[in-house]
Amino acid sequence: MNRQCNVTKRIQTSKGPRYCPMVLSANGRIKPDVVLVGDREERHPEGAYYISWYEGKRLIRLSVGKDAATATARRLQKEAELNAVNNGVTVLPDGQNGNRSVAAAVADFLDETKLTKKPKTLAAYTTALNYFTESCPKLYLEDIDRRDLLKFAAFLRDEKEQAPRSVYNKFENVMTFLKANGIRGLAGKNDWPRYTEEEPETYDDDELDTLFAACDEEERLWFEFFLMTGMREQEVMYTYWADINFKASTVRVSHKLDRGWTPKAYKEREIPIPAKLVTSLKALKAKSDKTCNLVFPTSGCNVKMNFLDDLKAVAERAELNPDDFWLHKFRATFATRCLWAGVDLRTVQQWLGHSDMESTMRYLKPSRSQQVREKVNEIFGGVQ
Repeated sequence: MNRQCNVTKRIQTSKGPRYCPMVLSANGRIKPDVVLVGDREERHPEGAYYISWYEGKRLIRLSVGKDAATATARRLQKEAELNAVNNGVTVLPDGQNGNRSVAAAVADFLDETKLTKKPKTLAAYTTALNYFTESCPKLYLEDIDRRDLLKFAAFLRDEKEQAPRSVYNKFENVMTFLKANGIRGLAGKNDWPRYTEEEPETYDDDELDTLFAACDEEERLWFEFFLMTGMREQEVMYTYWADINFKASTVRVSHKLDRGWTPKAYKEREIPIPAKLVTSLKALKAKSDKTCNLVFPTSGCNVKMNFLDDLKAVAERAELNPDDFWLHKFRATFATRCLWAGVDLRTVQQWLGHSDMESTMRYLKPSRSQQVREKVNEIFGGVQ
């Protein structure tokens, strides 16, 4: 039985991105940019062509670029290879033996990532590799070269309109994928995308005063907890009452095996918390559901997933710009204020859960407080 390889095009529809079958002309060739949406022929110049086939029960889909003729050639090539293998014939793909399919390698890499990494990491790799296969029409890993990587960086910048830092991150993810498959040395030091490391933004006192004034009691405790612990969003989401030591005034970031959650880099840590926050947490615990181990649950003792939405809503209620408010900004404010107060870098690194000192040093920015301005005026006030 002959095996088939199909060609689709990924287009934008009113219901989001969709893979649509191509329309063939009388001679069997693809009509460029013409697809079937439902039972209607539509012209869609956007998007890339994909070939797809089955390996066992798993559907493999691979981008083959934006040229219809190239897509047809790639389909015929892959179909011939599949049928040769199906009939017991040894195939020399592209004139070389043992070449590895990009699509299969991506699928295997993501399967392994799913087993060993967090869902957020899996999502980042999935997006980066989807973009890479969309920009690179190569069928085999061994055919990927330096030019494909340079095109990928340009594709992210120009077609996907990614910010410089996002371009760098996705490029790095693809390089990790290639390295995992034994492919190194394609990109030199000067080939990597560049970005300017922006100074972390922090909240000033006026912003926080206005924000907290618009909070109800529950909301205020949520965001004071973010601010006074410097914890990441998921760390706050998965904080248990057992993590709070009221006597020692500390909170612990710990594994939650019962919920399948682990801290970043699998590192547990302990953070001191101020007496004000301890008092608020004691009051919350006194009236909380004693059968729920989460500090900030939703109904049914489920993990609260919408802290950011709630923060934006409070900012809007306070007549502040919601775009200026996000959760990680509390963490940056915590780190910066600790360093300004004279806490040593190593201690702040430990509180934040950073793996390296460089990450912590990003928050070691100059103080712009009124006290500092007064000190500068005092120093140079006598200069004529």
